[in-house]
Amino acid sequence: MPTLHDAVVVGSGPNGLTAAVELARRGLDVAVFEAAEGIGGGARTEELTLPGFRHDPCSAAHPLGVTSPAFDALPLERYGLRWLHAALPMAHPFLDGGPAAVLARSVGESAASLGPRDAAAYRRLVSPLLPHWQTLFRDFMGLPSTALPRDPLTLARFGLAGLPPAALLLRRFRDERARTLFAGLVGHIMAPLSGVGTGAVGLVFALAAHVRGWPVARGGSQAISDALAGLLTDHGGTLHTGYEVKRLDDLPPARAYVFDTSPTALARIAGLGDHYAGYRYGAGVFKLDYALDGPVPWTSPDARRATTVHLGANAGEIGAALRAVSREGRPPSPPFLITVQPSLADPTRAPEGKHVLWVYGHVPNGWSGDLTDAVERRLEEYAPGFRDRVLARAAAGPPELAARNANYVGGDIACGAASGLQLLLRPRLTLSPHTTPHPAVFLCSSATPPGPGVHGMSGHNAAKAVWRHLGRPTAGGRAGA
Repeated sequence: MPTLHDAVVVGSGPNGLTAAVELARRGLDVAVFEAAEGIGGGARTEELTLPGFRHDPCSAAHPLGVTSPAFDALPLERYGLRWLHAALPMAHPFLDGGPAAVLARSVGESAASLGPRDAAAYRRLVSPLLPHWQTLFRDFMGLPSTALPRDPLTLARFGLAGLPPAALLLRRFRDERARTLFAGLVGHIMAPLSGVGTGAVGLVFALAAHVRGWPVARGGSQAISDALAGLLTDHGGTLHTGYEVKRLDDLPPARAYVFDTSPTALARIAGLGDHYAGYRYGAGVFKLDYALDGPVPWTSPDARRATTVHLGANAGEIGAALRAVSREGRPPSPPFLITVQPSLADPTRAPEGKHVLWVYGHVPNGWSGDLTDAVERRLEEYAPGFRDRVLARAAAGPPELAARNANYVGGDIACGAASGLQLLLRPRLTLSPHTTPHPAVFLCSSATPPGPGVHGMSGHNAAKAVWRHLGRPTAGGRAGA
């Protein structure tokens, strides 16, 4: 007879691996099945351009990963995970030749970069929350599966600032520098600034910079996935790659099935009909990875020392770019760009003296055009001579991204639109977002709370639901392991 597993996990992204680890640590017999030939999902590293240049096809900088309660609870450093930091977590340069707005580890340095009229407002916004960060982040990232918040007063204070649209949060500031910085932070979830809850996104990213920074993983984002996989196998879990799942019958018998997939893929595989018919996918991205003959020649000194650099002239331009792709169905002109310089903090990413650069701009879902020229024109504005440093480039638009990772429907790397109520209530209106109509089937992808990002918390929260459902392991499990 086939082995009866306690849990089978479909998909080996950070959430699937985290869910598998959490269950295996509790003594359950766990097997992971991945369609691709390698593990990692959105946390992978490959030589996309030239030999010796190691690129992250999706996630690169990890402000949520380094602060993740799920990752903090696991001994991932024993399995090779090392967080590396540049001098600055993030910089947003301006074309007027003035200093950049920055997120530094120091609140004071960050506040000063916003100018004298907004420095005090920034301090008032972030300083009261920082001493309570650990419990605040656990409460925020655990909702709605957390029955009672550990620190309801701090969570309420955070909610008053963050639950309204980011456009209202921007009104706290008098000058464009601070507004532009926060608009760029919201751009990470590809949602219009007018969306409910988008202020919380900007606030979380700002707080994370002060608490633990915006690091990269040594050797590439693959190191996160490899560390989780090593921990899983040491607890008796098994990994199977190159195994595409089209229906539940393709999987071995198990007491629970946990899917690190998009909701619509889960519905198709598990025969859930139109249960997720109302789930919306958001804007896509156009991604470029560069092998460079030297560092990016930014005119801004702060940009030269920051892991992440945002490129947008002002908050209005960034807001227009986000509206264009999410509501108007057209590529923005000019695009808002998010760039990461991994080799600035991690010299293992490129041969000596060389560098890699990670860049994406927002485009409509499913867009099949080429944004390369628009991206490089923008890069040349902030870093004249950039094109002269390019040794090779690898481009991927929504069709290519979706082909590489089935969770990126239409190039949506957030696995679902992070706008409107769907930002807060994913994948549908329910207090049990990880369960499905099938009592033995669960969803653990970033389509569930707390949403996009390499933090493993969606998998962590789903594992709790599975554990409540399963209780004790079978005789084949490893209770007490």
